[in-house]
Amino acid sequence: MRTLGLEVRTGLTQGREACRESQREQLPRRKAGVVSTMAGTKALLTLENFINGKFVPCNSYIDSYDPSTGDVYCRVPNSGEEEIEAAVEAARAAFPGWSARSPQERSQVLHRLADLLEQSLEELAQAESRDQGKTITLARTMDIPRSVQNFRFFASSILHHTSECTQMDHVGCLHYTVRAPVGIAGLISPWNLPLYLLTWKVAPAIAAGNTVIAKPSELTSVTAWMMCKLLERAGVPPGVVNIVFGTGPRVGEALVSHPEVPLISFTGSQPTAERITQLSAPHCKKLSLELGGKNPAIIFEDANLEECIPTTVKSSFANQGEICLCTSRIFVQKSIYSEFLEKFVEATRMWKVGIPSDPSASMGALISKAHLEKVRSYIKKARTEGARILCGEGVDTLSLPPRNQAGYFMLPTVITDIKDDSCCMKEEIFGPVTCVVPFDSEEEVIQRANSVKYGLAATVWSSNVGRIHRVAKKLQTGLVWTNCWLIRELNLPFGGMKSSGVGREGAKDSYEFFTEIKTITIKH
Repeated sequence: MRTLGLEVRTGLTQGREACRESQREQLPRRKAGVVSTMAGTKALLTLENFINGKFVPCNSYIDSYDPSTGDVYCRVPNSGEEEIEAAVEAARAAFPGWSARSPQERSQVLHRLADLLEQSLEELAQAESRDQGKTITLARTMDIPRSVQNFRFFASSILHHTSECTQMDHVGCLHYTVRAPVGIAGLISPWNLPLYLLTWKVAPAIAAGNTVIAKPSELTSVTAWMMCKLLERAGVPPGVVNIVFGTGPRVGEALVSHPEVPLISFTGSQPTAERITQLSAPHCKKLSLELGGKNPAIIFEDANLEECIPTTVKSSFANQGEICLCTSRIFVQKSIYSEFLEKFVEATRMWKVGIPSDPSASMGALISKAHLEKVRSYIKKARTEGARILCGEGVDTLSLPPRNQAGYFMLPTVITDIKDDSCCMKEEIFGPVTCVVPFDSEEEVIQRANSVKYGLAATVWSSNVGRIHRVAKKLQTGLVWTNCWLIRELNLPFGGMKSSGVGREGAKDSYEFFTEIKTITIKH
């Protein structure tokens, strides 16, 4: 099996070193004794943009940090308009040939790419774990396998779409529809599930015949760069997939505002989505916006607590709580509230926070120092409001090896005695923090669950089938899991209501988004 080769690039030109030297003082240093990569450190991984089938160095780089140590370990291109322009040119040139290929031909390419990713699963998992802070176990069992599945799924689904046809006998006309790829797709993916969510966009876009320009998060770019090494071997022609690394204000805005990129698929925060909407409006671009959530779990008195508690602990704290589908509000019926709370806290304390490479760890490190401080700030606010912290931050102690003391770790935290209008109950924290509160009636809990601006997902726990159907229909969320969590059927729509986004993703929905429909009428 060939490896992807996480080689360290050295010997950069003096001109590029001089450019980085001039920027050294503009970049924050996280801890004393760490030499900035802009000073020309030789022991760090250096990524390059992938444009028109080739790796292209950049004139400027930014630091990427290992969340488990707080140390710089990687350099990411600090790209801008020039790189986006080159990517647009490459994607535009590749579009006629790629879109003219049959679905069967494109399907074969996607299957080959899936096979190559699967052959490199362990290497990709190790890189994803270190880059994002997630546990190696999660990367091995969820992130990379799902990335493989994304390509295989859309490689298959592209072969099974049908079109509409109707006949008007009284005027002698036949009407039918055809779909064609939109053109160049701009894809912006987040840092929490880096390769998983990037491939969820790339796979349907190229399966439908588009060419793409992708911008992964600058915080987690390594596995996207590794995937680029497989594209040629899979038979992806130059220019079909271009990946440009960098920040949102430089690369993201250049991509979103480019007049020759008619479509943007974005997963991330609501404020960024608002900016994307503003920039794309003058060009009437197609937008898919998958945003945040403040997801409730509703636990009725007839719930099976033996299944409910471990699943709800997982839904609250998986991937350090850095999943848009994580449970951050738990409503428990009063008759079982005390029992649930005691067992839930006990189960939460059993979750091991450890270094990402530890296969026994349940949680790793949060993505960045700034994000860790943001999450902690919510717990401080809860305290000032009179809430109780039952376990986790500020209550329990965390033991880590010496080299990881500066890493971005925190314990899973449970808050109670908190009001519905608290920021901890209204705003997306996106960390290992959940609030547990009691409720009386079905009608009451539905109203309280719907009282936030988000509407992505919910879970309902009950053995009463009629109640499950009633509550699920009334919840203002795009997804409702009952007596389970995060079981996905990729054929069905994924997406949220209200401030949780615009549009849906899935077999049919993604195909419709990445294509334009045309009605053809023939009089005979």
